[in-house]
Amino acid sequence: MKIIKKSILISITFMILCGLIYPLLMTGISKLVFNKQANGSMIVADGREVGSELIGQNFTDPRFFRGRISAVNYNTYTDEDTKPDESGKAAYTGVGSGSQNLAPSNDALKERVEKDIDDFLEANPGVKKEDIPTDLLTSSGSGLDPDISPKAAEIQIPAVSKASGISEADLHKIVDKYTDGRTLGIFGEPRVNIVKVNTEIASILKSR
Repeated sequence: MKIIKKSILISITFMILCGLIYPLLMTGISKLVFNKQANGSMIVADGREVGSELIGQNFTDPRFFRGRISAVNYNTYTDEDTKPDESGKAAYTGVGSGSQNLAPSNDALKERVEKDIDDFLEANPGVKKEDIPTDLLTSSGSGLDPDISPKAAEIQIPAVSKASGISEADLHKIVDKYTDGRTLGIFGEPRVNIVKVNTEIASILKSR
């Protein structure tokens, strides 16, 4: 009985320490030292939260920059997507992240890439097929990536400028403003946060 009582006491003690005190302590420290990050790195525009710096969004308006392809549609669905088709399956699969993991030889992947190429060329008539940056045609592992390469942003500037009425020079400044270099100068590649870029464009359009 002594061993059983001691085991139960140890279990309860660790449950309180690891399951209650430690999480609350870490949350408190995070909110104090890294308040923005601890609360989801939210982007605020006109006094309201419009998204997170860490999660991409599906931009289809020609006045905004396009982000990467998302296998989970950035967890954004319409009411129509939630309705089942003839097979009884709906396009909405619930909140999640990930990629399709299709092999290069998969016909579905080829069809998707060809369609995205056609869509991009239609939206950006001055761009040649071979000049489209790879990251605009490939999805990230999470399907939630908010970043694209500087080249992928720059190649869209003429079309975005024409649709939004914002000069190409101003768009270059906005892209440069939200371009981050390699982490610690050596890890990863330079990247542009499209959610931040498009949020500033939306603010400019709203103020006109």
